[in-house]
Amino acid sequence: MEESLLRHNVDLTGYTTFGIPATARLFAEYSSLKELERIARMPAFRDNQLLHIGGGSNLLFFGEFDGLVVHSAIKGITEYSKNPEEHYVIAGAGEKWTDLVDWTIEHGYTGMECMAGIPGEVGAAPVQNVGAFGAEAKDVIFSVECFDTESKKTVKFTNQECGFGYRTSRFKGDWKNRYFVLRVSFKLKKSVIAENFSYKSIQQFADSLDHTPTCREVADEVVRLRAQRLPDPELVGSAGSFFKNPIIHKNYLADEVLRRDPDVPSYEVDYRRVKLPAGWLIEHAGLKGAREGGAEVYPANCLILANTGNATAEDVKRLAERVKTEVNRKFGVLLEPEVNYIDTAIEVTVLGTGTSKGIPEIGCGCRVCRSEDPHDKRLRSSVMVRTMGLDILIDASPDFREQALRYGINHVDALLLTHVHYDHVGGIDDLRPFCLNGDVPVYCRKDVDNDLRRRIDYCFRDVRYPGVPGFDTHIISDSPFTVKGVRVIPVSHNHGKLPIVGFRIGRFGYLTDCKTIEESEKEKLKGLDVLIVNALRDRDHFAHLTISEAVALIEELKPKRAYLTHFCHEAGTDCELRERLPGKIEPAYDGEILHIS
Repeated sequence: MEESLLRHNVDLTGYTTFGIPATARLFAEYSSLKELERIARMPAFRDNQLLHIGGGSNLLFFGEFDGLVVHSAIKGITEYSKNPEEHYVIAGAGEKWTDLVDWTIEHGYTGMECMAGIPGEVGAAPVQNVGAFGAEAKDVIFSVECFDTESKKTVKFTNQECGFGYRTSRFKGDWKNRYFVLRVSFKLKKSVIAENFSYKSIQQFADSLDHTPTCREVADEVVRLRAQRLPDPELVGSAGSFFKNPIIHKNYLADEVLRRDPDVPSYEVDYRRVKLPAGWLIEHAGLKGAREGGAEVYPANCLILANTGNATAEDVKRLAERVKTEVNRKFGVLLEPEVNYIDTAIEVTVLGTGTSKGIPEIGCGCRVCRSEDPHDKRLRSSVMVRTMGLDILIDASPDFREQALRYGINHVDALLLTHVHYDHVGGIDDLRPFCLNGDVPVYCRKDVDNDLRRRIDYCFRDVRYPGVPGFDTHIISDSPFTVKGVRVIPVSHNHGKLPIVGFRIGRFGYLTDCKTIEESEKEKLKGLDVLIVNALRDRDHFAHLTISEAVALIEELKPKRAYLTHFCHEAGTDCELRERLPGKIEPAYDGEILHIS
């Protein structure tokens, strides 16, 4: 019976607003909590990458989603009042947002009229904290009822617990794909007269009338204004606003942005920060109407990247990267997409493959350190993992600045740390360019967090010196965790006597500084397409695998492909290593890019 809810190879094009063809290998839709509970018991739910979708207004799919897509079809809108002053409206996550706004107006509630015409479903409202014309969902959300995919129970979160921010929430961050929104409760005021005129164009509309406008009049004006600024979704595919309006520190605005262009407009957020209009930045970077393939910067509203009819997801991605690069070059501002890239493929860039001294070693004249082969120039070990639109850095070596410049790293969504040794964390201060729009999330063990707070305490102070990096640390254990929806499995092992972690992301595994690993942890590394593991040298070492030990571990785990890293100069040259290693095992080299489809 459960399998009747599960479908294979489903066309997702109609579930998104971009109109770009996409499919899901597995798809399940539920119209009740009982159906969702049945889906959650399926092996497909347990064993696959999960993606919970609504109306798809913030999703850009890249071909097939190699996992399980779950869609809510929970309907229903009800109302109740605790007393004459407290009125609540509860809507199912599968209701259209536009239908809910119309319902509240028709039933005599104010508070949502400025958000008329926003595409998507109710379940996305708390995730995105949708908003427009001076109103945001957080202004009216009272609570959010969810299904916890870990405990398989329903939970309810208050407005404050949701961590709402500008176009974001905890559902989009550390809660992503853990909690499925079932219903949303809104606290509204009984009135047919509109009250929110904070947005300039709405105030001008109100001033043009000889009376205070009704909620219906404001909603109709909002829809009219949206039609002027946004393409008709029936004719032109898009995700609405593609980029967030960047929020930056006031000192950065004064010292850097206005130095480049004194005409950049800004709006105060709080005593420390200002918001910049992304559309203005894009237009004044000379990008109005810019195209890549079938994707276009929409001329009437530069915040929108539109599908002119035959765009691919790669077209949109290339255009978005071009926009980000040009805006950053001209204004020194990094734009962040509102849109989620849905791509289960993994790209791994090997940033460094050397041990703590790197190769060549300072002062060494051995033949390996004197080698002219670029494959024998090894910076300290680190990798960048790109999947689902995220750039996840594993370790920040002392060479990170050089690695970032060499390999064009211009964004870091999160940092995963294996352990606290300096050759793995010494470059963490160099992440400061990526902290301009907020603290970078760092996932690490408690002992690593304690050491970082002692070593770089200036990054964790309540009041920080302008320009220093900021980090939002998340303490990990042996249990899987998510990084903005991407599932990460920690793999515990020992570096000599020091307990440290490696990581599994999808079908990619990364171990460095490993000497011993328990059988239970080896199980986490079964079924990999690619494994990278440390192999210091041939001679035994108390804290590192030797080359033969690393090969034996690989042969036991049986990944499809394996690469060795964390070499010292005793390991020999890249050419020598390639000749001696068995098939499907290679020495990794700095700058190597591995693709896992």
